[in-house]
Amino acid sequence: VAGRPRGALLSHGNVLSADLHFSYYMAITPRDVHLNLLPLFHVAGLFMATSSFHAGAMNVNMSKFEAKSAAKLIQEKKIGLMFDFPPILDTLLKAAVDEHIDLTSLRAVVGLGTPEAIDRYHAETHGSYYCMYGQTETSCLTTMGKYRDRPGSAGQTVMLADVRLVDEHDRPVPKGSVGEITVKGPMVFKGYWGLPEDNAYTFREGWHHTGDLGRFDADGYLFYAGRKAEKELIKPGGENVYPAEVEKVILLHPAVAKTVVIGVPDPKWKEGIKAVCQLHEGQKLTAAELIRFVGERIASFKKPQYVEFVEALPARNDGSIDREQVKSQYGKG
Repeated sequence: VAGRPRGALLSHGNVLSADLHFSYYMAITPRDVHLNLLPLFHVAGLFMATSSFHAGAMNVNMSKFEAKSAAKLIQEKKIGLMFDFPPILDTLLKAAVDEHIDLTSLRAVVGLGTPEAIDRYHAETHGSYYCMYGQTETSCLTTMGKYRDRPGSAGQTVMLADVRLVDEHDRPVPKGSVGEITVKGPMVFKGYWGLPEDNAYTFREGWHHTGDLGRFDADGYLFYAGRKAEKELIKPGGENVYPAEVEKVILLHPAVAKTVVIGVPDPKWKEGIKAVCQLHEGQKLTAAELIRFVGERIASFKKPQYVEFVEALPARNDGSIDREQVKSQYGKG
């Protein structure tokens, strides 16, 4: 399953579930104005737009995010709502300072922002930042809450969802322990298009198994703990990038013998894409050449921002690449 894009089937009921949750938790009313700056093929962009429509609020649409233009729109239209993926909020706040633009109408932002950007937003607008956990398969939302209520968490389970954390045998784990996040409720998708075997595995015992790990604290706040090993995913700026998909493209280059693609900390995108490559003997290749090669063959956001060439990739006793050792040695950026 990992590395293979799949079509997630969402129903009208899924849309209504997302609309209800966003509208309720962010208190969206007909007086609100939402800045729709995300593409509508992304569930966050789609459901923030439909939630605003559903509540009778106005949507102001941007075909492509540009920080200065967005800041001017917020001031001009008295925009109060938006969704944030790094580095949107950070660049927006910087543009507002540089251009002397007033963002105090921006009363509520929801997303996956960095603590530094969130703290600046709170200080400069006195608005509320909402953190959340979700995925396309859960109609964007599974948990949600104000950042200030429990910094570092993804909020608490939304009202129409059931969430439990399970071990590798699908047994619930104790509170405070890490387990796979599984979900039930009207926000859960109908299945992957044309993939009955994947659906049977995903919906074991009637629960959608997200492939994500998390833990609940004593008060029911969810803390995200990464992806399961077989479900590796890199999320630069909130987009989904499967390492296996990028690796297949890199290996098309005649100079590359082996590669592992990993996620690394990135100041702009929160998580960046790094390719660790072993070249064929006698071959030469630069990072810029490889990045350009990949960018010409798959979506630009999937190309690596970082490339490191090594004499030999770490190997297990059976000769296969030791991915965990690659992450340990080369995963700092």
